Amino acid sequence: MSAILIQNATIINENKHFVADLLIREALIEKIAEPGKIDARADFRIVDAKGLLLVPGVIDDQVHFREPGLTYKADIQSESRAAIAGGITSFMEMPNTIPNVLTQELLEEKYQLAAQKSMANFSFYMGASNDNVAEIVKTDPEKVCGIKVFMGSSTGNMLVDDEESLSKIFANAPTLVAVHCEDETTIRQNLAVFRQKFTTGAPAEVHPQIRSAEACYLSSSKAVALAKKYNTRLHILHLSTAIETTLFTDEIPLEEKQITAEVCLHHLWFSDKDYAQKGNFIKWNPAVKSEEDRQALWEALRSGKIDVVATDHAPHTFEEKSRPYFEAPSGGPMVQHLLPAMLDLAQNGYLTIGMAIEKLCHNPAKLFKIQKRGFIREGYYADLVLVDPNRPQTVSSENIHYKCGWSPLDGTSLKHQVKYTFVNGELAYENGKFHEEVRGQRLLFDR
Repeated sequence: MSAILIQNATIINENKHFVADLLIREALIEKIAEPGKIDARADFRIVDAKGLLLVPGVIDDQVHFREPGLTYKADIQSESRAAIAGGITSFMEMPNTIPNVLTQELLEEKYQLAAQKSMANFSFYMGASNDNVAEIVKTDPEKVCGIKVFMGSSTGNMLVDDEESLSKIFANAPTLVAVHCEDETTIRQNLAVFRQKFTTGAPAEVHPQIRSAEACYLSSSKAVALAKKYNTRLHILHLSTAIETTLFTDEIPLEEKQITAEVCLHHLWFSDKDYAQKGNFIKWNPAVKSEEDRQALWEALRSGKIDVVATDHAPHTFEEKSRPYFEAPSGGPMVQHLLPAMLDLAQNGYLTIGMAIEKLCHNPAKLFKIQKRGFIREGYYADLVLVDPNRPQTVSSENIHYKCGWSPLDGTSLKHQVKYTFVNGELAYENGKFHEEVRGQRLLFDR
């Protein structure tokens, strides 16, 4: 692998903005220096980054890439390509594939698939059920990002609703427990009411009333109580309500937190007023809720109560999402547009650009204790993204890389565009073209 010298880049890293040159060699960042201070040898690949932003590769802690078992919607190869095109260089994927990942053997099979197919770095959650605690305790904290617990309905045998099983998981999990929090009893009761009310089909606007704020808070508060009881390292995924933000603190550093939180782009971008136009294409679990909830999530993100921003990338086919509300699945694709959208939101004053990079890159690395990623530092892996801040592009089927071929942001013009993505020092994406031979690495953790 020849060395790559990036020149004249505007680096955004650890709340600093500065122009510098950066040398990549043997998968790592070898040197960062003032422009012109690194001698360019004849065998170096030179990348002129004048006018471009250089940021760490984004780490997405929640995706569903649908492989194995659901590859007509997406697969590891197709969605990791889309991630790379959007500046995501590392992902953590969920266990509700088919079969559900409830044994260590099935977990390792996914790692083997990714080693063959993924352009981005990867990790996979070990799944939890009511009856697989014996498998959960075998999880290696240094090689697996975490344990995923669905405290709300999901694919297959992955709803953990038995009190004794939940307690055993929280008490015995050898590493971080990541939780989907929605109270199933509340949802089922709400669903029965609306099915009776709308006998000929309901509009998507009922989704946040069925999967209500109450359902979210009941489950999230229960997870927090269990974590405090058993001293569990807990990470609550995709917060969607104002009331849930009261469960978290901004008074201690992230490195000292035992209980952390994530918010997803769609809960920051959309509100219930968007159902009228977008319908099932913004149908997620948990639901997109009110404008008041959206603003509260932003405030909690800025204050530090919420630690990271992710996608919950969950593709379905256009045909599936076009079905009547009760029949349409929840979830949507987001990995290609997370970084450009967050940089646009920073430019529009929702947060600082330094904070955007903190929530997308630095904090996921800290929260999961990922080895040598998430920062632009000498000796760290060269997972890097060069972004043009003045190259607007409208999201459309012509430039979407998802296997499903659509995006909930269809028709949206984003000012920031990813120009280059480097994965472990290799140029994986360059001006709209992929270097298909690039493969990511398995993430490792300092635990």
